[in-house]
Amino acid sequence: REAARLFGLAADQGNATACYNYARSHDNGRGVPQDSAKAARLYSLVAEQGVANAQFNLGNSYAQGMGVPQDDCEAACLFGLAAEQGHAKAQYYYGVFYAQGRVVLRNRGEAARYFRLAAEQ
Repeated sequence: REAARLFGLAADQGNATACYNYARSHDNGRGVPQDSAKAARLYSLVAEQGVANAQFNLGNSYAQGMGVPQDDCEAACLFGLAAEQGHAKAQYYYGVFYAQGRVVLRNRGEAARYFRLAAEQ
């Protein structure tokens, strides 16, 4: 509880790392009640600053419709941003979007490239 409270205070002062950790607290219900919508709002603030972990987690929220309306297009965009920064899980998920032709044109070459990048980490 105390950690979540302190993350919240630091997040209110604009600390991106604290905001990300506060979002995770709400996402997982650690120290605060679980609240997917609040987690998504907080991830969004940090994702806008280019933080790959936040982009991935927000993309996952959109992919699953957790705290935000389900939106594969938004998910793919966020996974792509995180993947380009070397986020292994985002690279894998982005590869899945290409392999399935989900919101992006099916492209097995791009899928393989992102799967390879993820596997190399």
